[in-house]
Amino acid sequence: MSSLALYNKNSTGKKRVSYFYHNEVGHHYYGPAHPMKPHRLKLAHHLILSYGLYQKMEVYRPHLASATEMTAFHSEDYISFLSRITPDNLRNFSTQMSKFNAGEFTDCPVFDNLFSFTQIYSGCSIDAAIKLNNSQSDIAINWSGGLHHAKKSEASGFCYVNDIVLAILELLKVHARVLYIDIDIHHGDGVEEAFYCTDRVMTASFHKYGDFFPGTGGIKDTGAREGTGFSVNVPLASGMTDDTYEQIFKPVMSKIMETFQPGAVVLQCGADSLTGDRLGCFNLSLKGHAECVSFMKSFDVPLLLLGGGGYTIRNVARCWAYETSVALDCNISDDIPYNDYFEYFSPSFKLHLTPTNQENGNTEESIEKVRTEILQQIQDLEGAPSVQFQDVPPPFMTSMETGGDDG
Repeated sequence: MSSLALYNKNSTGKKRVSYFYHNEVGHHYYGPAHPMKPHRLKLAHHLILSYGLYQKMEVYRPHLASATEMTAFHSEDYISFLSRITPDNLRNFSTQMSKFNAGEFTDCPVFDNLFSFTQIYSGCSIDAAIKLNNSQSDIAINWSGGLHHAKKSEASGFCYVNDIVLAILELLKVHARVLYIDIDIHHGDGVEEAFYCTDRVMTASFHKYGDFFPGTGGIKDTGAREGTGFSVNVPLASGMTDDTYEQIFKPVMSKIMETFQPGAVVLQCGADSLTGDRLGCFNLSLKGHAECVSFMKSFDVPLLLLGGGGYTIRNVARCWAYETSVALDCNISDDIPYNDYFEYFSPSFKLHLTPTNQENGNTEESIEKVRTEILQQIQDLEGAPSVQFQDVPPPFMTSMETGGDDG
């Protein structure tokens, strides 16, 4: 099937949804003072169970991604390091820990079963991409994925293996063009860097910019060589509200979909852009955040939903359970059903969040200026020969091809 199929905007048909989860993923522990808590994945999963959403989708346990699969993007020496290091043998790896930005004095600690953690969340994303490639699902979900800061040979920002890049490489085996969207409050730097020089992947990141990790993602950073114009950065200020977010997200994404015409879309749904996040400074409600999911779902293009940041864990669980319901076109109650982690949702025991009275640093004028500049960037891509591709491209990573079929 051609990846240039016309989009059926505003489709209301039910989507086939697949959900990938491994019951060990939430047991991993970065450490007592670390803001990243994989335990949030257990909370989200139990909300999804208690709302009965699992009955409306196909639920899969992933394979564990191998070191070989990870080296489709990452360097072999980096993956070898991740596979061997443990809290007990740190002293043997002091030079490599500095080289690969992991361990003490970094934001990427070495903890028990670190490599198995990366195998789980990466395996989920790869399996989800394969499910979409085989046209067995319309939407695939991996809330344990979305670790967008990891670089080719370096851990960064709580991220070790970049499952997003691995999933996109998988999608590129079938689709001429893949679109990556990032609504985490932090810039999706690792994914952008991986595809900065290609026109087959467009990256679009909506993030807090200015004296904020990772410090990249300026509006003038638009790609290089064949990828010039195909990196879209939307720099935003603190206090972002639902209405203001919609005013920038929808026009930009509509123009990108019209111009780039991706065969598949990957949406990283980092929940640190919600109101009340421990590390974030935006003021989005669940509904405002999930409107991005709803909007991209309406284009009827294969859609991979991933997790990401999110450090007030009860709100992360609320967000991803609600966005699962949005993917399923299923209305769920604002009253959180009883589950094993019910007490985490006190005192309200409600699903939805009320934004605060935080000042919105994004003025109508600043948003209009950013929107105008970005729409012009996308407009300038129209008619570019590089956007026109054959329907089925050759493999993106020929070295990863282990064989073909005769059909």
